[in-house]
Amino acid sequence: MALTNKIERKKLAILEVLKNSTVPLSGRRITESLNVSGYDISERTVRLYLQQLDDAGLTKSDGKRGRIITGEGKLEIGSSRVLERVGYMSAKIDQMTYRMNFDLALRTGTVVVNTTLVDRMILLEKIDQIKRVFSMGYAMGYLVGVLRPGEKIENMSIPAGKVGLCTVCSITLNGVLLKHGVPVRSLFCGLMELRGYKPVRLAEIINYDGTSLDPLELFIRGGKTNYQGAISTGNGYIGIGFREFPAESYDSVVNLAEKLKLIGLGGFMEIGRSGQALFNIPVPEGCIGAVVVGGLNPVAILEEDGIRVEAKALSGLLQFNKLIHYEELEGVLRSIN
Repeated sequence: MALTNKIERKKLAILEVLKNSTVPLSGRRITESLNVSGYDISERTVRLYLQQLDDAGLTKSDGKRGRIITGEGKLEIGSSRVLERVGYMSAKIDQMTYRMNFDLALRTGTVVVNTTLVDRMILLEKIDQIKRVFSMGYAMGYLVGVLRPGEKIENMSIPAGKVGLCTVCSITLNGVLLKHGVPVRSLFCGLMELRGYKPVRLAEIINYDGTSLDPLELFIRGGKTNYQGAISTGNGYIGIGFREFPAESYDSVVNLAEKLKLIGLGGFMEIGRSGQALFNIPVPEGCIGAVVVGGLNPVAILEEDGIRVEAKALSGLLQFNKLIHYEELEGVLRSIN
C-alpha cells in the first residue's frame, strides 16, 4: 500500500534519501539530509521509522555501515509518487504566482525566488563568471539575495558552512502581470541556442504539465546547458521559459516589462505579436507568446565546472527589499564569517 498520509510522507522521504545514496547511511546522516531539505525530524524519530521500514521490507541493515533501500522500497517510492507527479510543476507555478504580493508601484512585497545551497568560498571563486551571466542579460534581472547559515526560506534551512544564493524566479513576472489584470499561461521550459550572443532557436523543451521537477534543474544537472560558451564566445545554450498572454494585453505586457526592467526584474527576452510563432513555437490566434530568461541561469556555471550544488527552483518568497544588485554580491559574501 502506498505511503500517502502525512506521517508516512516522512518515511517516504527517508526512502528517497536512501535511494539517492550510493552507500549505506546511518540514522544521523539521514536526519541531517532531511533537515537540510526542510523536514523537522529528530534522529530518534528517524531510527524509529527505519525500524518500521525494515519490518515492512522496504529497507534493510547493512551492519555498522547503516541502512540501504530494498527493491520493494524503490517500488514504494514509485507507487506513492505517481499521483503527485501529474502536473505538479504547473500547480506549483500557479500557487506561487498567487502567493506573491509584490507591488510594482511601491517596490515592496514578496517575489518568488530559487535558492541554491553552495559553499561560500566556492561562490567567491566563481563570482566573476556568475557576474558575467548577469551582465550579459542571461539572468532574471540583476538582483540576488543571500541567506546566511541558520536562516530559512519556506521549509529550506541554510546549513553551517553554506550560503543560500537566491535568484529571482521568472514566475515573479507571472505574479506581477496577474496583479495588473493580465492572465498568464506558463507552457514550458527550454534551452535557447545562442549564436554570436543572439538567440536563434529552441534546442530542447519540457512541458511544465509533464514533470514534477523544474525542467531547468534537469537541463542543468544533465549537462545540457552551455553558459561558459554563452558568456565567452556568445555561442551556447541557456535556460528560458515560454509564456502566453491574451493578445489584447500586448501593450500592458510591454509597458510592465519596461517598468520591471528599470527596477532589476527584467526577464523578457522576446515578446511576440498576436498569433505570431516565436522561435518556431506556434501561438494560437488571440494570444501572444513571450520568452523569459530562466531564474536558475547564474548557478548553472557552477555545475558546468563540476561543482555539484543543491538548487531548488520556486523555493519560496523573499521580500524585495532583501535583494541586492549582483555587483554587491562579492562584498556580502566576504562579510560572512
